[in-house]
Amino acid sequence: MDIVILAYPGVRLMDVTAPLEVFGTAAGFGAPYRVRLCSPAGGPVTTSTGVSLLTEPPVTSAHTLVVPGSPGLPAHGVRGELLEAVSAVSARRVASVCTGAFVLAEAGLLDGRRATTHWRHAATLASRYPAIEVEPDAIYVWSGEVLTSAGVSAGIDLSLAMVEQDMGADLAREVARDLVVFLQRPGGQSQFSVASRTPRPRHDPLRGLLDQVAADPGADHSLQAMAARAGVSVRHLTRLFHERVGRTPAAYVESVRLEAAQSLLDSGETVTGAAARSGMGSDESLRRAFLRHLGVTPSAYRARFRTSLS
Repeated sequence: MDIVILAYPGVRLMDVTAPLEVFGTAAGFGAPYRVRLCSPAGGPVTTSTGVSLLTEPPVTSAHTLVVPGSPGLPAHGVRGELLEAVSAVSARRVASVCTGAFVLAEAGLLDGRRATTHWRHAATLASRYPAIEVEPDAIYVWSGEVLTSAGVSAGIDLSLAMVEQDMGADLAREVARDLVVFLQRPGGQSQFSVASRTPRPRHDPLRGLLDQVAADPGADHSLQAMAARAGVSVRHLTRLFHERVGRTPAAYVESVRLEAAQSLLDSGETVTGAAARSGMGSDESLRRAFLRHLGVTPSAYRARFRTSLS
């Protein structure tokens, strides 16, 4: 079973190496995979990080074709030789990692299908290709024999799902254990890094408040308390949050507390302890927040984390 990963100039390195590691590890456990790293022209390919990869010439057939992403694809479009290389491969299954979805979309492979990509570029994918039903919060989407994944590390989740389909859950679990990752990661893209999704405000009082919330999520971060610390009115603080952060103060505080609760659960804290120490309050408040934002309960999240390390 040939697994062809298509590299090209400017490709994101981890988008390439994630499926390489999963399928290569599976082959080491006995799966009949032959993993091939190809490019439209063959030979050395320089990735977005400057690392050079040695690739094979392009192929015309494969069991699975994996198209990694590149930071430049959403803004600059898909180059002709890359599109030609994808279109020339006859594959039973086609998958993309991160912004590689833009390549599949340009090739028409996602028309009428559900798909996802990196959360930062999901809106662009949806507006540029209206025939695609974009799911911005999915880790990966399986639509027929075409798969798409979220950003970067989600290529691991995507590849494990394909290994599980091909070889069964037991072998996929062995690969996940070897790589020390989830076999099936709970929740969606919205679970990752509140700070990385929040614009850094230039307004000094607001910047200080955000730092305080991040440093001690369990403290009193009511609207009145934060307004008093910032030396502004409640109304003005609310307006600043809308303008600079893009959400209400309460919504921002909840997102930080939710992330803190996840970290506590990851480290072995009980659901009750995580609720109290993160500032979420009760078990029920934490459960509602987890279901609303992540699509799983705190106990399910904790159990899956523990299972992945067992």
